[in-house]
Amino acid sequence: MATATKTAAVKAAPAATPTTETANPHQPSRAYMVQSVDEETGDLTETPRFRYLPGHPKQIRADLKAGVFNVNGQTVLGKTISFIPMALRIFTDNILNMGRKTWAEIYFTDPAGHVCAVLFHGYSVENLQKLNAELFYDDLALSEVLLTITPAKKQTEKDGKPATYYIAEFSYVPAEPAEVQARREFAEDFDLYREETLTGTAETRIVQGYRLPARYQPEQLQAQLAAAPATQEATDTQ
Repeated sequence: MATATKTAAVKAAPAATPTTETANPHQPSRAYMVQSVDEETGDLTETPRFRYLPGHPKQIRADLKAGVFNVNGQTVLGKTISFIPMALRIFTDNILNMGRKTWAEIYFTDPAGHVCAVLFHGYSVENLQKLNAELFYDDLALSEVLLTITPAKKQTEKDGKPATYYIAEFSYVPAEPAEVQARREFAEDFDLYREETLTGTAETRIVQGYRLPARYQPEQLQAQLAAAPATQEATDTQ
């Protein structure tokens, strides 16, 4: 695991009121910014819609043993989630002490504007790659759709007894262009990554919007890990 460093958080702005929008006809400098006007001074300010601490996105976990999504293994969100992907990578690596697997790591914003990350592996990743190919022929990218993820129940046998598990299935509809643009520009301006899943040994298959700071490029990261080995904990239930 990479050593945590002090970073600045990007705080989400409150939604602009109709009065502010009427008083301010100007366009924000970036699609993810929200403008507001001080009623007394007339000063115009901009703040980001999204809240993000670099390297530490909010962790949304896909509990594919129970077929639900939760926040940090605690607060259950439900059996289905929908979002517009902000960034993603599909890669093969040994992360979270779970052995070398093929993973999909997707970054998105929740309804509160918090930047989140969710991980999948196994057949769920195969399903996502199939969807990515389908989108290619529809002239779309994963970052341009409203993606809905639903765990599908499967049955198997273990030690002579029936066992249940879930595989993530993906569906989509084209997303609103303005919302796509806001997330695309945010990904252009901020490095979207998760420190706990960096090893410097990943074999990357697909990347959209995902980017590491210079200090975490593979060469530098491997040097850091060699100098100060860290133990990773398998905190994600996959």
